[in-house]
Amino acid sequence: MTSYLALVACTGMAEESICYGTTADGRLQNGAKLPASGNNFEGYSGVARLAGRSYVHSQVREIILAAYKELETSHPLKVYKYAEAGFKDGGQFKPHKTHRNGLSVDFMVPVLDSNGKSVQLPTNPFNKFGYNIEFNNSGHYKNFTIDFEAMAAHIVVLHKASKQRGYDLWRVIFAPELQPYLFKTQYGDYLRNNIVFSKKRSWVRHDEHYHVDFEIPCE
Repeated sequence: MTSYLALVACTGMAEESICYGTTADGRLQNGAKLPASGNNFEGYSGVARLAGRSYVHSQVREIILAAYKELETSHPLKVYKYAEAGFKDGGQFKPHKTHRNGLSVDFMVPVLDSNGKSVQLPTNPFNKFGYNIEFNNSGHYKNFTIDFEAMAAHIVVLHKASKQRGYDLWRVIFAPELQPYLFKTQYGDYLRNNIVFSKKRSWVRHDEHYHVDFEIPCE
């Protein structure tokens, strides 16, 4: 009985986030921290987590975790890694131009090793926590290959989890020259019909990660 009451108390203390403005000019109230890891995912940096760079809107957190949970069943041999999110109160998030209101999240591309096994892309201070990695136009970097099937599956379940909660994905930013590989997967038709991919080359290439903006009403 005591543990039940404690659970209720903790649940009651959790406040829903409120986002303000836009991803490029906004802020966040009651940001929710992403967990350091789960059964099939992990964060890109413990240092960044301690620096408070892993906060999102509470609904975005629910969507992300629901998607990972679904992938445990649909793709049990795949592992995933999230990267930059935002600050607890949002606001300017250098060096990013967005990530200001809790609705923007970067995800490192899932990769296969030379044996075709799903592994985590190495992220550490020596490669700017993964952001300094450069894949070629075929999706290769050293002995790693982008797992486009796993990436496409992740985007699909993020979209479905968003729609189930009455929300959507606004856009996905990923290197335009690598996008065709996503459309060649079994999820190609779904991606074409449901996901808006930015066709413009961004100020950074977005080859080692894909940026997802969630569509949730803000004040």
